[in-house]
Amino acid sequence: MKLISWNVNGLRACLGKGFPEFVSKELPDLLALQEVKMEEGQAELPLPPGYRVYWNSAERKGYSGTAVLARTEPLSVSRGMGVERHDHEGRILTLEYPDFWFVCVYTPNSQQELARLSYRMEWEDDFRGYLLELDRTKPVILCGDLNVAHQDIDLKNPGPNRKNPGFTQEERDKLTALLEAGFVDTFRHFYPDRTGAYSWWSYRFRAREKNAGWRIDYFLVSQRLVPRLDDAVIYQEVTGSDHCPVGLLLKTDQRVPSD
Repeated sequence: MKLISWNVNGLRACLGKGFPEFVSKELPDLLALQEVKMEEGQAELPLPPGYRVYWNSAERKGYSGTAVLARTEPLSVSRGMGVERHDHEGRILTLEYPDFWFVCVYTPNSQQELARLSYRMEWEDDFRGYLLELDRTKPVILCGDLNVAHQDIDLKNPGPNRKNPGFTQEERDKLTALLEAGFVDTFRHFYPDRTGAYSWWSYRFRAREKNAGWRIDYFLVSQRLVPRLDDAVIYQEVTGSDHCPVGLLLKTDQRVPSD
């Protein structure tokens, strides 16, 4: 099973920058999108046959938003985490399948001058609670733009960024807390020491050309899914956004316990 996540930074723009060709080439079973910045029906998606598209658009037009393209119809679809103050920006989309939950997330950015860091901390705690509640019934596959580089190895220049959005100790500690609660960073599971493995680059200073990037896009899974992991991928060659897609391959010949 092939799962892919991509912050497209505006899906309508990405449609003209290789998005359809990427989907047709990779044919993922599930493709999670973040920062779609659109609503259903605002653009035609030229997709291969068999895909269903599920949306959670922000109330604010042209902002945030998530979507999931699925080749298999889920048992259920839910939007948000059920906490009213968090559920206006289209940041969470959850699909239920027989043996796992698939959660697409676009974590709020702490913004310049850390203006939204306090809110981000509340969001992180509530979101972790949401994931743990799901995990009580069946394993969780979480993917998306988590807007944090977890360790020094996860960005090109850790030193000068320690108090910047996406690399504050507070944000990093929240990801640590999620991992300690029973989740696994699948890329580091396979490649614990790999450097230069980034998923986002600033549009400034030729950052992508120099590979001066950050790894802020992830696949995390419940610990009991580890036996089913086959590989983790970062598609650094794929352009079309300031983020590149990331992927997870799962073995399909092995079911996992639901509790």
